[in-house]
Amino acid sequence: MLFVTILTNFASNATAAAVGTPIAFSLAQQLGIPVEPLVLAVLFGCNLCYATPIAYQTNMLIMSAGDYKFGDYTRTGLPLVALMIVTLSALLVFRYDLH
Repeated sequence: MLFVTILTNFASNATAAAVGTPIAFSLAQQLGIPVEPLVLAVLFGCNLCYATPIAYQTNMLIMSAGDYKFGDYTRTGLPLVALMIVTLSALLVFRYDLH
């Protein structure tokens, strides 16, 4: 999830999904765990794209209109991304009994 979250903040969601999904499948097979929680981790990570203005089109649209700076996105987006990664990872671990 962390890998695709970082990727999606500098590339498109589709790119992050295209790179992360095969990795999730391969990792699940090698670890002998269900594929679904890892694919969901990729899905969630691809949507955590609010730490940079270049991550999503809407972020760029409101950047100049709202007189936002790159640091404004990072300052507010990184704590939210961190909170979501911890929460979603914990939910996946407990939901799929991976502990």
